[in-house]
Amino acid sequence: MDFILEEEMIDLLTFCLQNPDSEMIEVKKERFKQIGHELFDSGGVDAMENFFFAVDNRIQGEINLDPKPFRPLWNGITDEWNYS
Repeated sequence: MDFILEEEMIDLLTFCLQNPDSEMIEVKKERFKQIGHELFDSGGVDAMENFFFAVDNRIQGEINLDPKPFRPLWNGITDEWNYS
């Protein structure tokens, strides 16, 4: 399951970064939020950090765009995750 979620996160964020004006952005962001909840439920904030780190590195390496602006979408899942 971890590999599937990681690939899905990469697909979602890559789409959002490459298509910022798409009508599908909000749908993609909502699914990204759901994944954050799934990660937290299964492994806490450590799972969230580890997944985002891996996805961040891969996206920056593959398309040279920074997905960090999407981190705040997971704010509110836990007090330990607080990005602006």
